[in-house]
Amino acid sequence: MDLMNEIVERAKANRQRIVLPEGTEERTLAAADRVLAEGVADLIILGKPEEIKALAGKLGLKNIDKATIIDPENHPKKEEYAQLLAELRKKKGMTIEEARKLVLDPLYLGCLIIKSGDADGQLAGARNTTGNVLRPALQIIKTAPGITCVSGGMLLITKTKQYGENGVLVIGDVAVTPAPDADQLSQIAVCTARTAMAVAGFAEPRVAMLSFSTKGSAKHEVVDKVVEATRLAKELDPSLKIDGELQADAALVPSVGSSKAPGSAIAGHANVLVFPNLEVGNIAYKMVQRLGEAEAIGPILQGIARPVNDLSRGCSVDDVYKMIAITANQAIAAKNQK
Repeated sequence: MDLMNEIVERAKANRQRIVLPEGTEERTLAAADRVLAEGVADLIILGKPEEIKALAGKLGLKNIDKATIIDPENHPKKEEYAQLLAELRKKKGMTIEEARKLVLDPLYLGCLIIKSGDADGQLAGARNTTGNVLRPALQIIKTAPGITCVSGGMLLITKTKQYGENGVLVIGDVAVTPAPDADQLSQIAVCTARTAMAVAGFAEPRVAMLSFSTKGSAKHEVVDKVVEATRLAKELDPSLKIDGELQADAALVPSVGSSKAPGSAIAGHANVLVFPNLEVGNIAYKMVQRLGEAEAIGPILQGIARPVNDLSRGCSVDDVYKMIAITANQAIAAKNQK
C-alpha cells in the first residue's frame, strides 16, 4: 500500500468532521463527492443549499446529500458563533455588530465551527488567497501550545527507496515563513516532525537541520542560526531525534554522514529535512519534484491548534481529495495530543 492510500485508510478508520467553506467551487465539490462516497471524512459544506445542490446536479454528483450543508446567512447557531467571535476578539476592539458581519464569511464561520467543537478541521484556498485562509484561523483557532510560527510541510515521495523512509521524506518550511529566526526555525523543526508522525505515519522522525555546513565545516551567521535552532528544538521537544547543522548529503547518505558527522544518530539516516529558510526549501523541493520525478504533496499547514489547510488556486480535484484526507489525519493527531 502506498503512502497516500495509507493516509486515506487512516482517515476512514477514524472519520473526522472537515469544513469546506468554498461550497460552490466545482473542484472542491467534486472532491467532496468522492470523499463522501468512500467514507473518508464527514463533511460540512458552507454555502446556500440550493446553489450547492444545483451545482452538484450539473456536475452529476450523487453523494453531496450525505454532507451537512450550512448556509452562512441562515442557520440556528449564527448568533452563538457571533458572540464567540466577539468574545475572542474583544481585546482587539471587535464589537458584536462587526462579529455578526464576519460570521457571514465562510472562512470565518468554518473556523468558528471548529473552535466551538462542532468540526475538526478545515480546507479552503481553491478560490481564496493564503492570507484570507490563514487570517481567521490565527484569529480564532490560534497556534498550538508552545508554537507561535505557522509553517508549511510537504510530503516528498521519491523513487530513491534507500533515502528517508523507503523513499519518503517530510520537509519544511516550503510555504509560509520566508526568513525564520532561530526560535521560529526550531518550531518549524518540531512541527515538521509532528507532521511526519501525524500524516506520513513515521514511528520515529529523524530530523536533520540543513545548512551548507556540517558540524562546523564552515563559519557564518546563517550557520550559527541553524545550530541555535537545533538547540532550541531539543528544548521545545526533548523527545525529538534531531541533529544539525548538516549538509543535505550528510543528512541522507550513510557513507557521507558517517564521514562528515561521525557519531551522529541522524546523519545519513534523516527522514525529516528542515531548511534554513523558505527560499531554499521551495527551490529544493521543486527541483527534486521536476528533475527527480518525485511526487510532492502539500503544503500542509503546521502550527495551528486545529488543522486548517490551504489549497493552491490551481489545484485539481485529486489534490483536494488528498488534502481532505491529510487534514483528517492531522485532526486525529491533534485529538490524541490533548
